[in-house]
Amino acid sequence: MADLGQQFGLTFRQDYFADPVAWAGLVDLLRDTFSIDISLQDQFGGPDPSSMPFGYFDADGRCVANFSAFSMPMIVNGRAVRAAGYQSGAVRPEWRGRGLYRDLIQWAFARTEAEGFELNILLTDKPVLYEPYGFKTVPQHIFAGPPPKMIGRFPRARSLSLEDTDDRDLLKTLLQSRVPVSQRFAVAGQMEMFYLNACFDPDVRLTLVEYNTIVAWKFDGRTPRILDVVGKTIPSLEAIQSALGASSSRIEVCFPPDQLDWQGMPESHQGQTSLMMRGDAADDLGGPIMLSPMAEF
Repeated sequence: MADLGQQFGLTFRQDYFADPVAWAGLVDLLRDTFSIDISLQDQFGGPDPSSMPFGYFDADGRCVANFSAFSMPMIVNGRAVRAAGYQSGAVRPEWRGRGLYRDLIQWAFARTEAEGFELNILLTDKPVLYEPYGFKTVPQHIFAGPPPKMIGRFPRARSLSLEDTDDRDLLKTLLQSRVPVSQRFAVAGQMEMFYLNACFDPDVRLTLVEYNTIVAWKFDGRTPRILDVVGKTIPSLEAIQSALGASSSRIEVCFPPDQLDWQGMPESHQGQTSLMMRGDAADDLGGPIMLSPMAEF
């Protein structure tokens, strides 16, 4: 794998996020390729310290190809699982077709295997690319049904703005101390992707409930869609619905709702990307699941 860069006059680098120039090179690569700005992480404390980036850089210091692994602790069927996620896979158009991407994913997979991660997770619109490495597509399901009857008081609530420094600090604090939103399948500890997804999608609403819980949700005027819940405890769906004040005959939850004191019916979810996994923990999944959109990468 190490000879490929020399063949094309490129420099192979790994674990380079501590170098501001190299980090800026990845920012430029992803901005040019996907029109996203991951430099927003600098507002939230910088890149994920668990990241394991692998990249090729040209003689001018441009990042021309990258693929990154990162630690993504999960809860699967009530058990803490040491999982690795993969992201930031991109190759500049003029460098495609030379095997750079295949080389980088092999570096990343070898690294996480050597470090003993028991579950590997990725999202992709090209699942066939990862099947030779043992990844399998896992169907996702949204959970939907009538909202619970609101019989209690209305919790205090207000909207958060990520342009407000205090609100960003509050979000970071709650993400650092959050409990998993589900005991069946959920992220147990990851901040950066929640923040980026909240920034990238203008339709995401963040509502603070009772000063200690943040609900990420969307509302199209008809159906509230609960994307994630961040806090030291998980309120019931009744309390969440009351706080949001979005009345409807149907509500949708984008994660297993076992902590919400409510049971929705699973409905097949067809997104733009496929959820793929490999590892023993993937075989332990029981029943329908969904990865919260706020944890997507």
